[in-house]
Amino acid sequence: MTTAAGATERRDALVERLFLNAVGAFDLFSVYLGERLGLYRALADRGALTPAGLAEAAGIHERYAREWLEQQAASELLDVEEDGGERRFFLPEGHDEALLEASSLSYVAPLARSVLASVRPIDSVVEAFRHGGGVPYPDYGEDMHEAQAGFTRPLFENLLGKEWLPSVPEIHDRLTASPARVADVACGQGRSSIEIARAYPQARVDGIDSDVASIESARQNLEGSGVEERVQFHARDAADAGLAGQYDLVTVFEALHDMSYPVDVLKAVRGLLADGVGLVFIADERTEETFTAPASELERLFYGYSVFHCLPVGMIGEGAAGTGTVIRAGTVKDYAQRAGFASCEVLPIENDSWRFYLLRP
Repeated sequence: MTTAAGATERRDALVERLFLNAVGAFDLFSVYLGERLGLYRALADRGALTPAGLAEAAGIHERYAREWLEQQAASELLDVEEDGGERRFFLPEGHDEALLEASSLSYVAPLARSVLASVRPIDSVVEAFRHGGGVPYPDYGEDMHEAQAGFTRPLFENLLGKEWLPSVPEIHDRLTASPARVADVACGQGRSSIEIARAYPQARVDGIDSDVASIESARQNLEGSGVEERVQFHARDAADAGLAGQYDLVTVFEALHDMSYPVDVLKAVRGLLADGVGLVFIADERTEETFTAPASELERLFYGYSVFHCLPVGMIGEGAAGTGTVIRAGTVKDYAQRAGFASCEVLPIENDSWRFYLLRP
């Protein structure tokens, strides 16, 4: 039984924790402003700047520039120096990579954009909690698919074609030995499709996504990539009969948990495979094996995204699965079995955030 003193201690700890959470939330949202308005880029390009200098460089109002710079320095996101009675603010060494290097595995700026996007349609989320149903993906705005693309880009550029796919001999040998067809389902802005084609010069890749805005961005990203002749992007459903039976490999990256009907999608994916040689490679969240409380910080982050975004978008439609971000390995295996796959293997690929699966028809 909790004593009065113990209850007081827990109360005070909760008050302090939520206070610090509020401070951290504002830090995150200020990073969003810095990224979206090009403030970090201006500091990286021009060095230490006064508020007036930042305002001029980034095209913003000087009074807002001063408040943002002071907040950033107060939270140790920026450093500050006195120069002839003026304050000049600059990026500390190392912060530039975390906030600006889009291809770095340490690039964390998209986190701010994705958290903010997750709560953008908050009134609709509240109504979904009250009455059921879901919140359509487009309601989360451009920031959501931009953030998802920003977060996954360094993973795809640094790991997908250099470590992940080569570590699975069945996939690597098939894509290397002879011309192969790949369908990248839920390809988003297409970085994964492009990197598969770069890693395997004989492969032809079709990126497929039902979100028109994402496909438009994917086509822009394809320009100048060097693989334009072997990659195509399609704004369509994976169940499109015109694609059936053509592919040696189908990939699905961090998307299964968002789908209202994941079993139906996996059935459609199975239908895309060429007879006898087709495989499916899935990456999704590396959650705990079972529910745990208290949980790790990563698990708590997954639950945060789930409550505000992934569960609502996965609750659209009659009989929607409502999987949510916290998709466990057992759930993926169950979906695969119900979709008619003969096996679903968890692959020994190490990654902090993602777990990998190989499905055989």
